[in-house]
Amino acid sequence: MVETSSSRVLLVQPRIIAVANQKGGVGKTTTTINLATAMAATQKRVLIIDLDPQGNASTGLGIERRDRTVSSYHMLMGEATLAEAVITTPIPNLSLVPSSVDLSGAEIELVSEPRREARLREALADATDYDFILIDCPPSLNLLTLNALVAAQAVMVPLQCEFFALEGISHLVKTIERVKQAFNPGLELHGIVLTMFDKRNNLSDMVAADVRGYFGDKVYKTVIPRNVRISEAPSHGKPVLLYDVRCAGSEAYIHLASEVLKRERDRELVA
Repeated sequence: MVETSSSRVLLVQPRIIAVANQKGGVGKTTTTINLATAMAATQKRVLIIDLDPQGNASTGLGIERRDRTVSSYHMLMGEATLAEAVITTPIPNLSLVPSSVDLSGAEIELVSEPRREARLREALADATDYDFILIDCPPSLNLLTLNALVAAQAVMVPLQCEFFALEGISHLVKTIERVKQAFNPGLELHGIVLTMFDKRNNLSDMVAADVRGYFGDKVYKTVIPRNVRISEAPSHGKPVLLYDVRCAGSEAYIHLASEVLKRERDRELVA
């Protein structure tokens, strides 16, 4: 975004949010691509960075592997700039830095590199073409996730409504605090989104109550239901909002995007 005045041109940096959870299968990638799609529909310019070697965010947006010639791996290793790695998606206002299988070796290659934890932050330093950047993290607390947490201003945590949910998230919150103290003082927990909520059983209600009791207002009011259309959409290379905009899953992600954007407006007012 570029703002002009009579005396200067001000380049506004995007809001960078890492979508992270060290546990797999919690709806992290699904949340990333559908939240980004819903935000893009409000005319926000959104970039997804696929930082997971599995590349599910890239696949879920319909990007073929043969089209991922320049990826987040090349950007992390300093072999490509952000502009060179970005590709357009079929969704207006939504761009992507895809993942490739090379990313699985990045952690080993980065171990001996200087400022290994800050590679992504440095690559995004000149990113002024977007309102939001969402980073889809791998399902582990490794060097790739550390790069995401160092680059981000905030963390969104998708949390499956299951028995061990609180146990896993407490470990992640401790990691966020350690990263904040050591590398990124401005990092904050943006919020926790409850996913795979099944209103037919009591366990989902119990987990939701426990999480809200512990984290309070940090838990988004919107919950993402367990919905077959959400599960089907990636196999068609589409976000669920394009696959079936009227299903319960699509409606939930539209509400989540509204809630996230409201939190951002409130934050700007306070600042």
